[in-house]
Parts: sequence; structure tokens; C-alpha cells
Amino acid sequence: METRTETTYYGHGTPAERWERARLFFDAKDYAAAARVLAGLVEEVPEQTGPRLLLARAYYHSAQLRRAEAELRIIVERDPVEHYARLMLGRTLQRQARHEEAERHLRVASALAGEFPGQ
Repeated sequence: METRTETTYYGHGTPAERWERARLFFDAKDYAAAARVLAGLVEEVPEQTGPRLLLARAYYHSAQLRRAEAELRIIVERDPVEHYARLMLGRTLQRQARHEEAERHLRVASALAGEFPGQ
């Protein structure tokens, strides 16, 4: 269970300050701490893709694959041509041994990036 101090620390500051703090944690490879900051930020600004995508990446790198998948599906549902979210969703599904489902997203990501087989 989180203590009040942890909640206050991770949620402290303006959205811009929390975004910067989350990026610092992410860059330092403290993905769990980045996810704690970003989860609150995404709750506050759910329409913004940047924080949600970084949250998904933090979940992915901290092996919280179901959470990563959920965030990526929200992004792809809102913006079906979001290339990086498609790629990350495919990789997240691969890590869960859901290869057939992953392949579909990876093909779309390749097409969106202009990469076609046989070129």
C-alpha cells in the first residue's frame, strides 16, 4: 500500500513539472517510478497521447505488460495511425506469447512507417 508521502511526492507539482520528473525517472531507467508519476498525469489529462505513450513504455520496460497493453490499446483506438503505439502494442503482445495477434499490429506499424516486404 502506498503511503501518503509517496502519493504526495509522485503527484506533487504542476503537470509540466510531473511530466519532467517522469521523463527523468524514465531516462534513469527507473520505469516503476516513472509509471507512478505518469499514472496520475494520465488520469488528469487522459486526452494527451504523450504521457499515455510514455506510461505504456514505462509499463513495458518494467514488465507490466497487461498495463502496457491497456494503455496502448487506448491510444490505437483513438488514433489508428499512431505508428509507434502500434509497434509497441505488437511488441507487448509478442512478449506475452500472443504472436498471431502481435503480427497484425506489427504489419500495420511497418506499413505506416513506409516499410513494405520485398522492397
